[in-house]
Amino acid sequence: MAMATLQPTSAVRKAALGLLSFLNASPTPYHAAMEASVRLEKAGFCKLREEDEWNINPGGRYYLTRNQAAVLAFTVPKKWSAGSGLSIVATHIDSPNLRLRPVSKKTANGYLQVAVETYGSGIWHTWFDRDLGLAGRVIVNSNGSFHSKLVKINRPLLRIPSLAIHLDRSVNDNFKFNQETEFMPILGLSIASQLNSPVKAEIKPESSDQMENQTVGSGLNIGANHHPAILHLLAEELSVKPEEIKDFELHLFDTQPSCLGGVNEEFIFSPRLDNQMTSYCALEALIESVSEESDAIVEAQANPNVNMIALFNHEEVGSVSTTGAESSLIPTVMSRLSPTSESLARTIARSFLISSDMGHGIHPNYTSKYQQNHRPELNGGIVLKTNAKQKYTTDAVGSFFIKQLVAKRNGSVQEFEVRNDMTCGSTVGPLLSKLGVRTVDVGLAQLSMHSIRETGGSHDARAGMDLFLSFFQGFAELDRELSLQ
Repeated sequence: MAMATLQPTSAVRKAALGLLSFLNASPTPYHAAMEASVRLEKAGFCKLREEDEWNINPGGRYYLTRNQAAVLAFTVPKKWSAGSGLSIVATHIDSPNLRLRPVSKKTANGYLQVAVETYGSGIWHTWFDRDLGLAGRVIVNSNGSFHSKLVKINRPLLRIPSLAIHLDRSVNDNFKFNQETEFMPILGLSIASQLNSPVKAEIKPESSDQMENQTVGSGLNIGANHHPAILHLLAEELSVKPEEIKDFELHLFDTQPSCLGGVNEEFIFSPRLDNQMTSYCALEALIESVSEESDAIVEAQANPNVNMIALFNHEEVGSVSTTGAESSLIPTVMSRLSPTSESLARTIARSFLISSDMGHGIHPNYTSKYQQNHRPELNGGIVLKTNAKQKYTTDAVGSFFIKQLVAKRNGSVQEFEVRNDMTCGSTVGPLLSKLGVRTVDVGLAQLSMHSIRETGGSHDARAGMDLFLSFFQGFAELDRELSLQ
């Protein structure tokens, strides 16, 4: 019997390949924000700065970033006026990972090691025996002025080696490890570093005046906190001198690229699908919405909304930060678009927000972990996420809107609820619903959420884009068709 194949259309394949490009360019939230900014600039979006006075024009396209780690972009319809509604898709671009500690230098038994801190709720055993690179942002002194530069050292620098089974015969029955003492990456061998490294000593201050003000142990010289080899690698990558590096934030990442997989390339094998996958879908849908054909559909509505995406940071640790969903980012932009209390109240009442985060696809080996009637499939389309305890914000109104919008693009919808005997995760949706904006939670199905390598459906990227494009093109009109009397 011939095996049925799931053949992608050209649009589906294009979306999947575009997602791979986005994922491979984005090992950290900083890189994801930069990649989104580059794509928005290419599509004609103008950058705004929060500290500047804004001049928003009907028909304009705008975006802003905050602290290099969050992005908000929006398009203004030609018929726009203060008090108009917003159609918002909110996602997050951070993922569980390992991050260098402020003092990372460690040497043990002839090995150079780096101290790391866990970020988020990762499946940490999947980080063992992987080829790990370093990426993040670095503060450098360039001719007397300071700049924050992104860096990505995309080669195997670090590894967390597992213990041989001969030394732990119970490892396959009960693998446990101490995250502080048994989860520390190796960088190299100390003797090899001493013999071969071009860095022979700690990074020294730049002048004798600085030396006088930086006593041993003062913490002002970053070179004392990290292996000199790391400073040299960063300097080489950024084309600066090691002593010009003043500070940095570095994340570990899997150097194996994201790729298509499966017998018919129906899968995506990749890190950070949660939640860079739906972030990519939102970004590309907003860009597609300003194409000539799509823009005509948007403007054909009687009173079209401002279309907006918000790509947040720090969702994996609670969203409480200047770049997280609980920050002032969306409220600030709302108030600048509708500056009076009266117009702002109308904007809030007329707006709608889709909280988009990846969902749990049915796992063939663990079907008992899923509620019997709520088992989303990879490549099965949009996942509506519901939780009576409000870990997800979906209600009947939000569900109705999503189904209508998906139907307009000939898509499909799947339902997800967690079992009563299991706890439920959450999203940026509940936090943002406190603004008073109507909110719904959706996602795309995946396997191995929070593993260093996750599995998604290659057809679902286009499905996510189609929902968000339908939302941008027609929500305002659909909203007027529903009466809540």
